[in-house]
Amino acid sequence: MRSIRPSFTARGARRARRRTSSVPAAVALASALALTATACNSGDTNADAQASASAAAEGDGKITIPDNIKDKLKEHGIDVDQWKDGAWKDWNKDDWLREAQDYINPIIEGLWDPDRMREAEDPDTGVDDSDLSGDQGVTDPEPTPVDAKAVPATYHDNAPEAGKVFFDSPEGTMVCSATVVEDPAHPGKSNMVWTAGHCVHAGKSGGWYRNIAFVPSYNNEAMATGQLEAAAKEEVAPYGVWWGDWAQTSDQWIEQGGATGGDGASYDFAVIHVTPEEGGDGKSLEETVGSALPVDFEAPAVAEVESITATGYPAAAPFDGETLYQCQDKPGRLSISASDPTMYRIGCTMTGGSSGGGWVATGSDGEPALVSNTSIGPVTAGWLAGPRLGEVAKGVYDSVSEKFAGQ
Repeated sequence: MRSIRPSFTARGARRARRRTSSVPAAVALASALALTATACNSGDTNADAQASASAAAEGDGKITIPDNIKDKLKEHGIDVDQWKDGAWKDWNKDDWLREAQDYINPIIEGLWDPDRMREAEDPDTGVDDSDLSGDQGVTDPEPTPVDAKAVPATYHDNAPEAGKVFFDSPEGTMVCSATVVEDPAHPGKSNMVWTAGHCVHAGKSGGWYRNIAFVPSYNNEAMATGQLEAAAKEEVAPYGVWWGDWAQTSDQWIEQGGATGGDGASYDFAVIHVTPEEGGDGKSLEETVGSALPVDFEAPAVAEVESITATGYPAAAPFDGETLYQCQDKPGRLSISASDPTMYRIGCTMTGGSSGGGWVATGSDGEPALVSNTSIGPVTAGWLAGPRLGEVAKGVYDSVSEKFAGQ
């Protein structure tokens, strides 16, 4: 069996061999896994989890960026207007702002048109970590594959919180999955989205990605690829395009995250705060889609979880990334390193592109809650693994919520 590497491009991904035994050495297991990250070998980074600015577009379409961020852009030889006109495509290591500890994501209206969305590459399947008392360092037998089932159209009626994240990396245009989650600072009016850390930041090999945007209920009517080629933007993105005006992931992902081997996978989660591309009608993302999931940061041990449902847009073969799928299974445990939290693992045939998609289980109150997100998996696509959301994840979540609490 081979490990899976995020297919930054759909072509010729290098694959490392994986042992078939369930636990032997953590090192052997780690070398066998590959994150569904979307960029690797992009250069070193000293970035931390704290983003430092947001930007937006005024009614006339001009980008407005805080003066302190304009100064940082200038330090890298980048002119604000030139950035909008295409300077963001320059991934020269010296100019890659994500290596400068700054999250900068100005809105570029119209950039994410239907063609560009459809042509985004698939980050190969994955899920990641879980930190469970008594489960540390434990790996259960590999689960039996569970066939992913297509979510019935319309998606908004069946999984209203689900959507796609689009972004640009040094390797090209990329795509992940994501989930609308509640914002404790704005009950009923959340603009927060949960996804994988590797969908916003390259980890230790790079920095923040560019042009990060979220499309809820992408391809809501489940149109076939041929139909999508002639579809209007309103059909592809019926609830609009929402740009990430802030993103935050864990320090552990930024310092340890890698494209293969499962490095940093137990902390591979992120929160994106979004704003509508065209200003909208003043409604929040949650009001627009009509729903947001609570996040459970005290999820029970594996033995106490009857079932988890993973949702996402798998894009690697045999899927094409245009259709929403789900897998439901009783989770097991996966430990990549005894020093890191143990992860949830389920049987699932979803592939790359499903990265970042939400894992939902019944919470202590009997209601559905987000308990993880897709992070890593084997190249043969028989299972997925995802991190358990504990104190570190709550810290990221609370930080984003508090940043926008007064707005």
